[in-house]
Amino acid sequence: MKKVLVIVTVLVAALVVGACGGGGSTTSSSNLRGGSADGSVTQVKGGPAETGNGGGGSVAYAPDQVPQVEGPKVIRQAQLSVTVKAGAFDSTLSDVRSLVQLQGGFIAGTDAQSNPAFNDQIRTGVITFMVPAEKFDNTIDQLAKLGKVQNEHITGQDVSAQYVDLQARLANAQAQRDAMIALLKRAQSISDIIAVQNQLGQITQTIEQLKGQINYFDHNTAYSSVSVTITEAGVAPSTQPVDNWGFSTALSDAAHNFVTTVNYVVTGLGAIGPIVILVGLGYWIWRRRGGRLPLRQA
Repeated sequence: MKKVLVIVTVLVAALVVGACGGGGSTTSSSNLRGGSADGSVTQVKGGPAETGNGGGGSVAYAPDQVPQVEGPKVIRQAQLSVTVKAGAFDSTLSDVRSLVQLQGGFIAGTDAQSNPAFNDQIRTGVITFMVPAEKFDNTIDQLAKLGKVQNEHITGQDVSAQYVDLQARLANAQAQRDAMIALLKRAQSISDIIAVQNQLGQITQTIEQLKGQINYFDHNTAYSSVSVTITEAGVAPSTQPVDNWGFSTALSDAAHNFVTTVNYVVTGLGAIGPIVILVGLGYWIWRRRGGRLPLRQA
């Protein structure tokens, strides 16, 4: 039992070192070619190399057994702002969708709205989509033909080093998992079986996490993200008739001045109305008394 526990402890320590330092060994990217796209690892004939006493030491792949990666892994993204003619928003948006379908990509989202400042006749919107990485440059060139490009921002992130590190750590973790399975078959007591199964569960969880990160890099390097902002240029066409002689404008100005004058008169009457009423009431009382002011008695 002590021997089994020692072996388990050594394997777990090796797993921790592999997770933190890329499997405890340094491998150049030039030797890492031919990895599978889904992040899986193919077991090389002959199995992992085991070191240590009794096969219980750390387990690691030989340099020629580590999964290989072809070419650089680069995540590319682009943001474009395109201005089109007034009234051409819908047709341009349809052209972008057709382009995405032609390039073998897929649309991630669309957001379009009207501009109330132009009677909702001027529209703007953003469409985001993914296209295969090998068609990224051609897609950008095609988008530039849809209108006038106002802004263009393209970025690229090289994740080759991270990808190689994840592949090496995955290979090391899978080798340790195989060794733990073999050790589980040799365990005899219940306590040994439980101890090995617990460590095997932790190793399996690490493997799934590494596969998830590898799949993320595989997807984002195989497809590039593009975001296009489409805006209609110019102002909405005027629907008012043109007054070449200015006759309609003159009538409109005259009517406006008339209404303005009436407003001033009504406002003035509202201001002096109470005073006029009080003066009139006093004059009526004075006339009722015969036009004489009351005399004071000594």
